[in-house]
Amino acid sequence: MTINVEWMRGCMTALVTPFQRDGSVDEERFRPFLDFQIEGGIKTLVPCGTTGESATMTEEEDRRVISIAVEAARGRARVVAGAGSNSTAASIEYARAAREIGADAVLVVAPFYNKPTQAGLYAHFRAVAESVAGLPVVIYNVPGRTSSNIAAETTLRLARDVENIVAVKEASGNMSQIMEILRSRPANFRVLSGDDALTLAMLALGADGLISVASNEAPALMSRMVSLALDGKWGEARALHFELLPLMETNFIESSPAPVKAALAMMGLVEENLRLPLVPVEEKSRARLREVLDELGLLKGETHAAA
Repeated sequence: MTINVEWMRGCMTALVTPFQRDGSVDEERFRPFLDFQIEGGIKTLVPCGTTGESATMTEEEDRRVISIAVEAARGRARVVAGAGSNSTAASIEYARAAREIGADAVLVVAPFYNKPTQAGLYAHFRAVAESVAGLPVVIYNVPGRTSSNIAAETTLRLARDVENIVAVKEASGNMSQIMEILRSRPANFRVLSGDDALTLAMLALGADGLISVASNEAPALMSRMVSLALDGKWGEARALHFELLPLMETNFIESSPAPVKAALAMMGLVEENLRLPLVPVEEKSRARLREVLDELGLLKGETHAAA
């Protein structure tokens, strides 16, 4: 039976990783940024995922970023640490390291580039989960990044067979697939949106929460929208969803997380430093981001971080 992780609900933030100009992790900006998230109502922090540019980070950097998140969250929030790789052995090591550091759960993305079969995906996730028995594991389906889709049948089989595979972050955009998971999931298995713009629809169908990009910039607004929906206050949730929709969409006007980092720099929260092959957004995109942030009132009292 799936382990019941009651806290895995609501709005969680897929955190950016602030970098300095020289490319090193900007710990001085990361700590207050985590406070900004928690003070905005975010109860679960998700470091070292796609939005955190984990594909460009070393194992040592992963450990450090997760450690800082765990320290900041202590007594205030939970941490679901990214532990994905296209190597099962490496993902096992990342998951074990996250557990050792004190993460409450791990997020494991489908192996990218390898394009495994459904049997291979099943074997991968089962091996990682069994290597950290008792630690909650969230599987992450994002075909646009990995070039492989975790079929509903595979997700459901993992949910039934492996007790510590407790949730899926679904970013396939395939609502038929998502509905099949929601319809047939075992007790205690959570379904989390991995797509800000589809979250309200997924919550209406019974999903449990969201791992969000937009909550980097708007933690209070995004967490409120999700909470309203989970409380059945659909009219208020819908109004807030439509208010936030331009931000959700503009965050992907270019390859993520370049737009969200540009926005956070405008808000004075992090510097707009990315690791190649990602580059800063074009001026047209920057202008649109500023317009959206201004409409949401997120630029009030801004101080500009160096870009």
